Amino acid sequence: ARRRMPGVWPLLLLLGLATPGHGLLETVGTLARIDRDELGKAIQNSLVGGPVLQNVLGTVTSVNQGLLGSGGLLGGGGLLSYGGIFGVVEELSGLKIEELTLPKVSLRLLPGFGVQLSLHTKVGLHGSGPLGGLLQLGVEVNVSSRVALGVSPRGTPILILKRCSTLLGHISLMSGLLPAPLFRVVEQTLCKVLPGMLCPVVDSVLGVVNELLGATLGLVPLGALGSVEFTLATLPLISNQYIELDVNPIVRNVAGDVIDFPKPHVPVQAPPKEDHTSQVTVPLYLFNTVFGLLQTNGALDIDLTPELVPSNVPLSTTDLAALVPEALGTLPPGQHLLLFLRVKDAPGVTLQSKKATVSIPASIRVLFSVPGGTPEPLCQLNAVLTLDAQLAPSATKLHVTLSLERLSVKLVSSTTSTFDASRLEEWLGDVLRATYVPMLNEDLEVGIPLPKILNVNFANSVLQIIENAVVLTVPS
Repeated sequence: ARRRMPGVWPLLLLLGLATPGHGLLETVGTLARIDRDELGKAIQNSLVGGPVLQNVLGTVTSVNQGLLGSGGLLGGGGLLSYGGIFGVVEELSGLKIEELTLPKVSLRLLPGFGVQLSLHTKVGLHGSGPLGGLLQLGVEVNVSSRVALGVSPRGTPILILKRCSTLLGHISLMSGLLPAPLFRVVEQTLCKVLPGMLCPVVDSVLGVVNELLGATLGLVPLGALGSVEFTLATLPLISNQYIELDVNPIVRNVAGDVIDFPKPHVPVQAPPKEDHTSQVTVPLYLFNTVFGLLQTNGALDIDLTPELVPSNVPLSTTDLAALVPEALGTLPPGQHLLLFLRVKDAPGVTLQSKKATVSIPASIRVLFSVPGGTPEPLCQLNAVLTLDAQLAPSATKLHVTLSLERLSVKLVSSTTSTFDASRLEEWLGDVLRATYVPMLNEDLEVGIPLPKILNVNFANSVLQIIENAVVLTVPS
């Protein structure tokens, strides 16, 4: 009275009807590629880490008043009690589900179709045998379901259970006695009732995975700058190795207004994804947006006054006279200088050749301090700060740390005489490294936001800078 399972039965997740192309990304979108192993881990973790099985088992035992026996399917008007075909049936008390073994999960992506997922579990049933004593049965079960992809009211992808059934495999009598005819009756009964008892497992798993998928398209705060909302640009695409999400970032300022900074004209060519890795491609647009928000908020402007400048920073008329004495005119040495730096245009970010660079155009007004009076102007300069950007990923964002590579300066006006402003570049560069760059790095602690992709942690990912994008790759 034992039956072998003809292989593992699939759970089909219909996640899309197309396959990814060659990785050609729009100029704005964030491309996320979820490896099949990562999806399998998310499903397995939903069964291990959460109360899925406990909740389902609790539901089963609360509504199950006995599958077999005087009040069940086989007793008192039940399936086989009519006419007393087997007198021993009435001696069976309620056979209940008491245990659910953690399902084994395996899946295979079906390009252009969906995901084939297998849940193989074992059910433990306890009751009293017809001849008295404890009766224990173990049943191997495969749960088979079809799940369609829909859209939630929030516009996030959601998996919807359409059909669920079970396939019984090996049935073993762990303890007690059960005559062969009654064994077959129990087997037939379980085939009818187990789908209703075990399909809640699928529902619960989908609920957990849907929460993870929904979190992908959540709102990410940018501190005092605003926020980024990730939305799905197209339906998910499926290859034989990964699910691809084209995610569109919508940037808002603190007032909630959508901010639309200039977009690159050339689409990103995302590199191929290796097997057993997940990948996120962060576009140049997000970098430009963060720096653009910093500029429009005035966070890139600074007034370097004597109160804010450390005593070891060379910022006096004496330091200036050593480089361009003609700029001072009749000013005495030893007077404090003040630098008022303003950024009127958005910085430019360059991602290429394995290097990230930020260019900040600024105007710098140089003034001198008058004891007990108002600072007086000395000259005005146009400057371009070229900064090297070091990128380091964490679980939720890309951290950016800037260092000044070079400074170019041109004279706009002077209250004394004209001079070659390029002679000030090294000196001003040292001043800005000591004062301005640390302020920039403090403002950049908001980072470049990353969408949350299931439970993938990109803190230890391999970072690659390509043309107009940054690619993060992490093993599954």
